[in-house]
Amino acid sequence: MDEFYIGIMSGTSVNGADAVLVNFAADKVKLLSHHAEPFPAELYAGLQDVITRQQVNLPQLADLDQQLAIVYTLVVEKLLQQVEIAANRISAIGCHGQTIFHQPDGKYRNTLQIGDPNFITEHTGITVVADFRRRDMAAGGQGAPLVPAFHNAMFRSAEVERVILNIGGIANITVLAANPDSAVLGFDTGPGNTLMDLWVQEKQQQAFDTDGVWAASGKVD
Repeated sequence: MDEFYIGIMSGTSVNGADAVLVNFAADKVKLLSHHAEPFPAELYAGLQDVITRQQVNLPQLADLDQQLAIVYTLVVEKLLQQVEIAANRISAIGCHGQTIFHQPDGKYRNTLQIGDPNFITEHTGITVVADFRRRDMAAGGQGAPLVPAFHNAMFRSAEVERVILNIGGIANITVLAANPDSAVLGFDTGPGNTLMDLWVQEKQQQAFDTDGVWAASGKVD
């Protein structure tokens, strides 16, 4: 029986929202479709301002929270239009939100993602699961990375040890031991696309290297 889910992510690059539609039928993940929706200039500028200055007034924060929710809702609507699947067939949406502050150490460990999930639910009619990072930190984690559990479910092997590299804004790895009793280990390794984006902005005057076209034009050293 089909089990449709949508995942929404907007990351460190702050350039837009990506959504994927997957089917978890028979304990296997099948990617059915994906869609990316760029952030409007006003939203992009507002997020950059908050993230870089680390100072925000409450009206500005509330506005950004709703602007993000509107984009997240739009990306879901367009994704469903692509595949012609009704919203009532989607079991749930997982929405990470946009990180604007992350402090995994210190006396008061916390992290903050915005993009009102209530708005998304109300305007799509689909249950939304959100606020992943704070739950992880409440359980003793550092709120990042969040992918080791998925890597463990998808890629663990009883024959070989594996290391999975995920290059997001910040790169991270998951270490999967062949021994089924060994714990899953995952941690951040340092900047990933964050530095790539800055380089492209400086050298190409573009927000990011779309589809890696500029990178693909070079030769590996």
